[in-house]
Amino acid sequence: MSSLGSTAGSTAGSTAHVDFGAERVTAAEKTRRVGGVFDAVAGRYDLMNDLMSFGCHRLLKRAAVEMARLRPGKRVLDLAGGTGDVSALAARRVGERNGSSAGHVVLADINRSMMRVGRNQLLDRGCVNVVFAQADAAALPFADGAFDAVLVAFGVRNFTNKEAGLAEMHRVLATGGVAVVLEFSQVVNPLLAYGFAALKRTWPTLGQAVVGDAAPYRYLVESIDHHPDQEAFRQMMCDAGFKAVEVHNLVAGAAAIHRGLK
Repeated sequence: MSSLGSTAGSTAGSTAHVDFGAERVTAAEKTRRVGGVFDAVAGRYDLMNDLMSFGCHRLLKRAAVEMARLRPGKRVLDLAGGTGDVSALAARRVGERNGSSAGHVVLADINRSMMRVGRNQLLDRGCVNVVFAQADAAALPFADGAFDAVLVAFGVRNFTNKEAGLAEMHRVLATGGVAVVLEFSQVVNPLLAYGFAALKRTWPTLGQAVVGDAAPYRYLVESIDHHPDQEAFRQMMCDAGFKAVEVHNLVAGAAAIHRGLK
């Protein structure tokens, strides 16, 4: 069910200290180091996600897109969109259908290496209604109310400033728009939690074998362990201004979808 996630980090508040996995570092240092993580894995990113999750991450992303209830003509922001899995799913749903006007998807990510892979893959899939923006999640270059939906799949953990990123997601949503966040969370069953912890311990070894570098996958494990649990993240979305925030546990809570409205 794993996905390293992608990144739309922030240099905002660069003197503050934030989590980088199990370490406390400055905001600027986290932005730099997360960028290095994704530069290292971009070429084998999708392959590793398939191997670590046995392909399950694709089903979870599909569930997240379904929860956005997209329709033709809608404007969608795929934030921390990385290699484009979510953008491809969303683009099909907002495209022209039965004479309706075509919508579009903006894939935004701070990491150029990931977006390069995503652009190539989306072109291969024929997704012509996706555009790309290299952007910082804490300072998005979009107008207020520019989107009908904002989607983030396994990316919020990598925001340098989660609160600022959520505030920006809220700002760029139109009134009545929906935000859907798919992210790792806390397994609710103690026995299953033990099994998930054991699975996570295999990921650095797998990363060394497939990517040639275990460090990005050590960061993955540590970032999951330090991410807020379901209720804490629900409260963060409420604090950012989202209404009617729902929490949907997936895979016994190893991942969760948070859905909120503006």
